[in-house]
Amino acid sequence: MTEYSNNAIPLEGTGTATTDAYSRGNAARNKEDASLNSREDVLSRMRTAQSITMSPELFEKLYLSPERAVKGNLRQTFANPTPLAILSHAVCACPLGCDLLGLRGSGQFGAASIGAYVFIGGLLLIISGIFEFFLGNTFSFVVFCSFGGFWLSFAGTLIPSFNSVGAYSPTGDSQVLGISTKAFQASFAFYLCFWALLVLVLTICSLRTNIAFFLLFVCLEATFLCLTVAYFTLAEGKYALGQNIVKAGGGCLLTCGLVGFYIFIVLMLVAVDFPFLLPVGDLSHLMKGYQQKHGPIKVH
Repeated sequence: MTEYSNNAIPLEGTGTATTDAYSRGNAARNKEDASLNSREDVLSRMRTAQSITMSPELFEKLYLSPERAVKGNLRQTFANPTPLAILSHAVCACPLGCDLLGLRGSGQFGAASIGAYVFIGGLLLIISGIFEFFLGNTFSFVVFCSFGGFWLSFAGTLIPSFNSVGAYSPTGDSQVLGISTKAFQASFAFYLCFWALLVLVLTICSLRTNIAFFLLFVCLEATFLCLTVAYFTLAEGKYALGQNIVKAGGGCLLTCGLVGFYIFIVLMLVAVDFPFLLPVGDLSHLMKGYQQKHGPIKVH
């Protein structure tokens, strides 16, 4: 007569065969339990690696910002918006740099890329900055939203319906005449000058991130300084010299965009857990933050 155990394993009689069958059943169950435990351990390690344990160097590579204590687990819930912001800036900076250089007959201050300045440089950077805000990354939030505003304002200067340039012409509506007036060139130079001041502050702050991001800001600072000097020079009537300085600014901006593409590649390789990663030159260990030295800031 065939008997069945609680686990539906047939027990033939009550002798050695029964014991062997029972042992085999236990071995199979133990093997299955071990397999389940192994999978759970792997998933646990994956969750730990992806959402809890992250070195400061890896965090700064992913978010281009020193790690700060933030409540909640939004960084483990939502995607990292940083690569999108870097890409949108690079995609606008590189063509504009080529236009300023006049490569292959290009020019007109990049007017052909107005759509890119609005929908890629402006819109995507601001969206990325808003998500950085919710993730608690203040530095990235300020950088991305401010440069989103820059690309939108730059596009507005070039859009004829805004009449930003035409207002300086004798007729009050001519883009061609307005851009060559001393008043417009000097006014635009002041706009670029104060952007150079802002970028200088961001460049100093980027010393707490990595070499690649710092180099991006150095190139951007050089771009604004060159263009500021160029437009003041043009306003003084020194056209040839001014155009040469504009080209120098274009070269700096093109370099800035290419560095941005490099950072984008680095971020995407990290995002897909590629077998190898590219270096960015971590700077966080060279300069300790105020709170690392003195503890949390006390507000009185």
